[in-house]
Amino acid sequence: MHRGSKAFVLLSTFALMGGLLLGCGNNEAKESQSASPSPVAETAKASAATTRMFTDWAKHEVEVPLTPQRVIYHGETTGDLLALGVEPIGIMKQAIEGTVLEDRLPAAQDVGFPLNVEKALTLNPDLIIFSNSDTQQYEAISKVAPTVTFNTFDTLEVRMRTLGDLLNKKQEAEEWLAAYTVKAADMWANLRANGIQEGETASVFTMYPGNRLFVMAGAGLPQFLYEKGGFKPLPIVQELIDQQTGFIEISTELLPKYAADRIFILNPVDSAAQDSTKELRASEVWLNLPAVKSGKVYDFDILKANSDATSREWMITELPKVLLNQKGNH
Repeated sequence: MHRGSKAFVLLSTFALMGGLLLGCGNNEAKESQSASPSPVAETAKASAATTRMFTDWAKHEVEVPLTPQRVIYHGETTGDLLALGVEPIGIMKQAIEGTVLEDRLPAAQDVGFPLNVEKALTLNPDLIIFSNSDTQQYEAISKVAPTVTFNTFDTLEVRMRTLGDLLNKKQEAEEWLAAYTVKAADMWANLRANGIQEGETASVFTMYPGNRLFVMAGAGLPQFLYEKGGFKPLPIVQELIDQQTGFIEISTELLPKYAADRIFILNPVDSAAQDSTKELRASEVWLNLPAVKSGKVYDFDILKANSDATSREWMITELPKVLLNQKGNH
């Protein structure tokens, strides 16, 4: 399933779960016989500026505030904003229920899914960040406030720098990324010292109601597992990531094709999906997988193992607990 067409039902199942071009609004200087504006006039004009032009993921040219103050974030990586010290006034509440973010945004209002335009109007936002490229929805939402589309399937680095730019938090974004890089490198080094081999592959699976099996690619937990110094995706999964595909449904018969050296299971919330997971793990095809035979299968709560920046910080603590069989809440 590709980024622009994802359905919320799948988003919530996967932890609710494009390079950005910055339009600087440069006006080319035109030659003129008249006198140039005085430096004082130019300084006054610059100091009076409160907006700038921004080119978003879908290539909309949007006039946005220099420093947004009232942000609605409609997407599944709300923790990216929190890591930058930005608390949105409106979010998809369902997107954070059961996650590590659940108690972090008590004042944020629920704008629903799809985004409720009337509710958004009552919040008087000065910026809406919309993680979808649907043209019809965008046209409706952009009438409320300046609206930019945002690709949550981008890498963590791209997302944080994009938001840092958009929210006038560039320094905060760079500082967070630098600190995170050190923490992640230390974690992977510790895992290497404790038996995790360089070049090992990993796969991530989850079940959906209706006995539907999904392999995760560019969304959620894999973004963390496949980062620099981490596990490698199988070539067939790397192809999906290159296509910016978050996840795809596969048949049980194809499971061996997608099963890597280590397997991570995202335990679903739905009871029917939980039953399907148990059935899968009792099946012959599952029991014959090399990773299963060697005891290299690991479980995570699907709602907590997300790819946003705040959840990544949680994962740095929890992944070693899981891999090294230490006691933890995962």
